[in-house]
Amino acid sequence: EEQDGHDSHDEVHDQDVDEELKFQYTEYSANFELFAEADPFVVGETANVLSHFTNLPDFTALESGQVTIRLLVNGKEVSQTLDNPSRKGIYSFDIKPEVAGKGSLKFEITQGNETFEVVVPEVNVFATHGEAHQVEVDAISYANTAVFNKEQSWKIDFSTAYPSKERFGELIKTTARVQSTQGDERLVAAKTNGIVKFAANNLLEGITVSNGQVLFTISGSELADNNISVRYAEAQNNFEKAKADYERARELAKDQIVSEKSLLEAKNQYDNAKAIFDNLNTNFNASGQTVKSPMAGFIKQVFVSNRSYVEIGQPILTVSQNKSLVLSADVPQKYAPILATVQSASIRTLHDNQTYSLEQLNGKVLSYGKAANAENHLIPINLQINNNGSFIPGGFVEIYLKTWGGTQALTVPNSSLLEEQGNYAVFVQITPELFEKRIVSVGKSDGIKTEILGGLSEKERIVTEGTMLIKLAQATGTLDAHSGHVH
Repeated sequence: EEQDGHDSHDEVHDQDVDEELKFQYTEYSANFELFAEADPFVVGETANVLSHFTNLPDFTALESGQVTIRLLVNGKEVSQTLDNPSRKGIYSFDIKPEVAGKGSLKFEITQGNETFEVVVPEVNVFATHGEAHQVEVDAISYANTAVFNKEQSWKIDFSTAYPSKERFGELIKTTARVQSTQGDERLVAAKTNGIVKFAANNLLEGITVSNGQVLFTISGSELADNNISVRYAEAQNNFEKAKADYERARELAKDQIVSEKSLLEAKNQYDNAKAIFDNLNTNFNASGQTVKSPMAGFIKQVFVSNRSYVEIGQPILTVSQNKSLVLSADVPQKYAPILATVQSASIRTLHDNQTYSLEQLNGKVLSYGKAANAENHLIPINLQINNNGSFIPGGFVEIYLKTWGGTQALTVPNSSLLEEQGNYAVFVQITPELFEKRIVSVGKSDGIKTEILGGLSEKERIVTEGTMLIKLAQATGTLDAHSGHVH
């Protein structure tokens, strides 16, 4: 969204015979929106410049800071500095021009050690009031308009921007199943027969676990056959005896009391006994198998009850990290030729109706099928995303796969669109306090943006957030363009 560059409007409003002539100036810099309503600049007369400053890109009121106004005409400058706003976001300047002609109006905003500029490149200073009133008033009629002043827009989530011009290809809408990635999920299984004893009573699904945390033990001491406790004790005894025999043989070999062959045999028996005991010792102890969490994460699923009997290889539980997820979708065969051009996607969660772009979730296209699935004749495609906490493995999401389009399209955020009985409209900004409701024709949507086929140009700034509240303001019809302003 471009907030930079000049978006200059110098408008004259001759509202009523009784109301004074006012000039309106709108300018944008990288950091601020300026909307000023000013008396005509006439030589020797004080003109009030009521200036509204809005922070960009969040469109909040400028609440503090020193602002200097400088009117420069033919090398002559007049200025005024205000240390604080008269009201939140509003600075009311009074300046007296010295010479007539075309000039520029510069605002310098100081915050801390930084100074920012917003420049109105062209303003007129008149020799007399009569000249000011002779200026041709903008005769364009805006019939379908809504007034929404800055004090109102500062109180809500509000923003404006230009439409985007971008490549907007064909869209494929489908649903996808959310699954954990293979590396982010580990199955923990029994390595011996025995009775499972959970390390804690609250070993439940969803519990957070740390890497190496003891989860449960499997004890075979109650079993007559295939008792791991007996095998562990036997391996430990064999290892200790072989170690003692080997160490004794090594000492005797120094004095050549035992042969080299006997020493090698003792070492061989020791190595074998050590290998058997080390293997058992890694996974078991005298009471059975002690099972630790293979990684940090949470317990996704528990397959057995505490103190139940399990056999070797039987799954006990799964530990998951859910840092990254796979979205598995199927699409009709007609899209096969363009699946290679899928370069992004919009993903909508069904439980809270939030929409995210693939880029927001640091995602990528993992793979797509080169042949149809025999069961349903659809082609699979898999995306990988980072889990931001909004996605539940095993659940479903709605996705819009975005292919790389060959042509440039004008697009607007979906939040800027109003739908009324099948027709779509946007609010086009005339000034930052006046908006025209414009009917537009729409094309494709990717869940976040919609293609505009007609009714809007890329040079027209539109409301992107706060559209519904402006519609309500228009419906009431009771708002005055200058309500809340102090001139």
